Amino acid sequence: MSAAVLLSGCGDDRREERLAAAGPKPSLESLLKVADAKSGGRKFRQCAACHSVLEGAMDRGGPNLFGVFGRKFGTNSTRYGYTAALTGAGGTWDERTLDSWIAAPSAMIPGTSMQFSGFPDPLDRADLIAYLKTQVPSPNGLR
Repeated sequence: MSAAVLLSGCGDDRREERLAAAGPKPSLESLLKVADAKSGGRKFRQCAACHSVLEGAMDRGGPNLFGVFGRKFGTNSTRYGYTAALTGAGGTWDERTLDSWIAAPSAMIPGTSMQFSGFPDPLDRADLIAYLKTQVPSPNGLR
């Protein structure tokens, strides 16, 4: 089997197969069922210019996102200077809020300092959410 054939099978992370499984005009819930955390980890590389997901790592241009899932807006890092717009918005980072935020941060919370236009593709967002959900402390303290 040629290398090109081998690579073609993993180059898109079974994107078309996963989209077909999610159904026509899939909801966020349907996309989350087919989301791939490993693919989300690769997509997170774009975010890594400003954010870390390593437990205890310093903030960068944005806060460390380790353990962000389930936290209230503007509370994930005690060291990061969140905007009043974000802290005043009142909410919790769950699938729905993360999807809106990753799609268009400044549309979700006008006045945020996050200078990222967002991920327009819903499956990319679902993959990123699946990845962020894995970035939590392990029950036994090992990662």
